[in-house]
Amino acid sequence: MRFAPIEFDQQALAGYSALFAACFPGTERFTTSYLDWLYVHNPDGPAFGFDAWEGDELAAHYVCVPAQASIDGRLVRVLLSLNTATHPRFQGQGLFTKLAAMTYEAAADSGYDAVYGVANANSTPGFVRKLGFQLVRPLEARVGIGRIGKRDVTPDVVPAFKRVWSEAALAWRCASPYNPVQSRQRGGVRQFHSRAFAPWVSAYAELPLPASLKFESGHVPGAPLRLYLGLLPDAQRQFRGYFEIPKRVRPSPLNLIFRSLSAPGSQLDPSRIHFSFLDFDAY
Repeated sequence: MRFAPIEFDQQALAGYSALFAACFPGTERFTTSYLDWLYVHNPDGPAFGFDAWEGDELAAHYVCVPAQASIDGRLVRVLLSLNTATHPRFQGQGLFTKLAAMTYEAAADSGYDAVYGVANANSTPGFVRKLGFQLVRPLEARVGIGRIGKRDVTPDVVPAFKRVWSEAALAWRCASPYNPVQSRQRGGVRQFHSRAFAPWVSAYAELPLPASLKFESGHVPGAPLRLYLGLLPDAQRQFRGYFEIPKRVRPSPLNLIFRSLSAPGSQLDPSRIHFSFLDFDAY
């Protein structure tokens, strides 16, 4: 088995698309245009990861996506753990664990501070036990109307984790060829909507962006309900107008996971997290 860093030309992207099709039949997300957008055109940097090859056959693939984040007040480069696939003929050989370990070692050498991701109930134990991730906190999953969080609270606590979005990075995120995100400025915050369960529910997030940031993206969907997937600091945690989706009816509860690369073993304070669907690959 040969291991090598991922590649970015059209032939490589077509190979990754074919691997995803073999691993996840019926999935429409992983087209070459989507992978080109995700792997090549991210303003925070090209994708980071490794492939496993058996001769000329792509056996497994693991990719993280670069981002900027504030961790306890420090602006740092981080990676979002995202795409992984092992061809059915090579499953059960521990290739994902091997590729992930290689990726994190190389990322630490390249100056990345941490890796974060969102894992479902089935994959979370593997990340925690085999790869040393912290299970930070299960994501809130709520449906309702209106804005989120307390309005009369001025946060005076430094977030333990918060994705930092530049104008260029937001424009890129909203331009996803699989599911574009629409944005508008309302009431001192930037609101973001994306297709979730059309026509009744749109995925929803908001960021306290300055009004000087003139960023509008597309037509905001007219879905009557909003789906919130994310986390708020405990001091701001309030969901008036939203009800929690019972865990028994969710496809799979989602967990925020985290691993420090600069200070192995250090953990995030779960009570001080800002997180939304914008910050990972949902919708």
